Amino acid sequence: MSTKQTLVVIGNGMVGQNFLASLVASPVKEDYEIVTFCEEPRAAYDRVHLSAFFTGKTAEDLSLVEPAFFDEHGITIHIGDKAAKIHRDSKTVVSEKGVTIRYDKLVLATGSYPFVPPVPGHDREQCLVYRTIEDLEAMAAAAKNGKVGVVVGGGLLGLEAAKALTDLGLQTHVVEFAPRLMAVQLDEAGGAMLRRKIEDLGVTVHTGKNTSLITDGEQCVNKMCFADGEELETDIVLFSAGIRPRDDIARDCALEVGPRGGIVINNQCLTSDPDIYAIGECALWNGMIFGLVAPGYAMARTVVADLAGNEASFTGADMSTKLKLMGVDVASIGDAHAKTQGALVYTYQNGASEVYKRLVVSQDKKQLLGAVLVGDASGYGTLLQCLADVSPNLFLL
Repeated sequence: MSTKQTLVVIGNGMVGQNFLASLVASPVKEDYEIVTFCEEPRAAYDRVHLSAFFTGKTAEDLSLVEPAFFDEHGITIHIGDKAAKIHRDSKTVVSEKGVTIRYDKLVLATGSYPFVPPVPGHDREQCLVYRTIEDLEAMAAAAKNGKVGVVVGGGLLGLEAAKALTDLGLQTHVVEFAPRLMAVQLDEAGGAMLRRKIEDLGVTVHTGKNTSLITDGEQCVNKMCFADGEELETDIVLFSAGIRPRDDIARDCALEVGPRGGIVINNQCLTSDPDIYAIGECALWNGMIFGLVAPGYAMARTVVADLAGNEASFTGADMSTKLKLMGVDVASIGDAHAKTQGALVYTYQNGASEVYKRLVVSQDKKQLLGAVLVGDASGYGTLLQCLADVSPNLFLL
């Protein structure tokens, strides 16, 4: 008779799979029978590079799971079955298909869902979201008879979605409520440079736009009506206006959640129940939801260490990011908006080369606090290393 405990993981997205990979690489794996629920029809895949689907990558290409991973490591995975209910008193998980598993330890990696603004008409035909491979297939089907596509949201995901629409051959627009693109990561000048570069690629950008209604179009399937009286006809409306934590299963079993959502965790990623962890975009640490994958991976490592009895803490994450948006290099590091008291800002702009750089340093000029790079992110690695100590050569980047 097995003396192993049962560990259940709810969610097999990028963070859930990373947790499993970290777990099977740890000696603590031998202490557990491992079961995971994956509500999608396929195991974990790379959501960060979803737009590659439209340049020839297949679902298999995007997979993050090695062939036979689950069999080799003795993990039971319930594909296409959503964990529907947690009974904390009996320590059981019940799925939509009626599978009931008793757990000793439980890890919630339920991720997030796309936020769709409650605009009248948001649920019309060809109003879509950009989250899963099934969403991509719906986009491709809608694009076959369409000419125009609009992305609602000018953040990281929104610009990735805009690339997807251009790859589908659509005339593409980006509609953003904020006054600039990537408002969370970029300052005004950086956002303006990014806008120019993206518009040079044929995408029309509309900032400061509040959609008030989506209705029938005359030339296209849909028409977007804005609060300022302007209108924009489009066949596809693609919502990419941020995420919300998927915490419904936690709410249902009375785990503590934040006032604006998210499953509350401590530094060991434990919830208000000492046998239940939460990691990734569903987790709320110190009042924060982390919408990047790297903090989720750090949480996963923390849980593996905690299960092994080792001291480990998740104490937040550097939200610095570097990426290529529609071929444009963009990076944001640390305190990019110079919110630190006394912070000094140095900027460099080369209009001919379409390069913008902004450095934020402490008042005594001895510490790098943040940076924004648009058009040339080659200094990103060096700047990250300099966050603790500004060198004299820093300003040559």
